[in-house]
Amino acid sequence: MFLKMLAIFHKTFAHPPEELNSPASFSGSKTPKLPEETLKDFLARHPHNTFSVNFGQAAVLAYVPPDGRPFSPHQRLFCGFDEIYCLFLGSLNNLCALNKQYGLSKGSNEAMFLIEAYRTLRDRGPYPADQVLKELDGSFAFVVYDSRVGAVFAALGADGGVKLYWGITADGSVVISDDVDVIKEGCAKSYAPFPTGCMFHSEGGLMSFEHPMNKMKAMPRIDSEGAMCGANFKVDVYTRVNSIPRRGSEANWAEWGTD
Repeated sequence: MFLKMLAIFHKTFAHPPEELNSPASFSGSKTPKLPEETLKDFLARHPHNTFSVNFGQAAVLAYVPPDGRPFSPHQRLFCGFDEIYCLFLGSLNNLCALNKQYGLSKGSNEAMFLIEAYRTLRDRGPYPADQVLKELDGSFAFVVYDSRVGAVFAALGADGGVKLYWGITADGSVVISDDVDVIKEGCAKSYAPFPTGCMFHSEGGLMSFEHPMNKMKAMPRIDSEGAMCGANFKVDVYTRVNSIPRRGSEANWAEWGTD
């Protein structure tokens, strides 16, 4: 499956779990790179058709546009509207119904839909964010960046049909990509698979949209060299969040949290 995208966010705008950062990253033969070096590596892998957008020191989004190969059920899309940008991998089986529900035209693709869903959650919040993502039927991964407020919103579908990874660079920036080799080169030991069925927000942190009432648990990960890597994360079935998710107009996505 040839899907390649990259998103990098400065540490000021994205706050991943501390366990993603490995203390072994700076003691091994390979050390983390700076964000600009990671972007350069990604562009070098696809020198003829990679598209990237830079938002100053705050963020960069890059992806490889479709190249005319035979149709694949897993798309890669990029869309921007109203200072909100979305990278999308995969496909939604119920896209037509979702577009109708959100008042979008029939021709709107998955990235367009997610921007509208994000705007709805940000501005009106009629449903909890986990409920919105539960309604998505298909294999998907996406990263939304709201350049107006510097917010990051990312998620990976529960079925594992699309792979996604995340890590931390030399300066503490967060990298999200489906290209595990770029992640490894840029983040050294401070990377891990993005957990399936989960969502991450720059303020709200990481949580499961399948089990929103349970906290996430870091699982130590050791590589073949015996070095501690960035942790895997899974739902802690024994630990519940303290607050009950709100419903109605008060259930703003930015207030989810796992405390």
